[in-house]
Amino acid sequence: MGGFFFRARDPDALGLWYRTHLNVGGGCVAMLDAPSHDWAWQAAGGPLIFAPFPQDSDYFAPDKAFMLNFRVADLDSLLDSLRAAEIAIITDPQWDDPAVGRFARIHDPEGNAIELWEPPA
Repeated sequence: MGGFFFRARDPDALGLWYRTHLNVGGGCVAMLDAPSHDWAWQAAGGPLIFAPFPQDSDYFAPDKAFMLNFRVADLDSLLDSLRAAEIAIITDPQWDDPAVGRFARIHDPEGNAIELWEPPA
């Protein structure tokens, strides 16, 4: 995937929130020895799920057209850092499956759902 573009009430503040809390966005690097670029995020390779959902799905808020899902290497460490930043976290043991991985959800300051996914080892 080459990019994901979406509207925001305050693009600069929202971009800073993603860079600060999730290491996502321009200038962020997720791979060792990858060059940094002001407007590009150097993401690590791996599976990417692209899945349209039914209009009436309850998997995420009905007033939102999308939900982001980020693959993470160490969900527990990320959740610790999000808690320290006082970001609300939603977990449900039923979401976790040894064959699929572990999950948690947060919302950005504009209410967009973000699913955090740690694939199985």
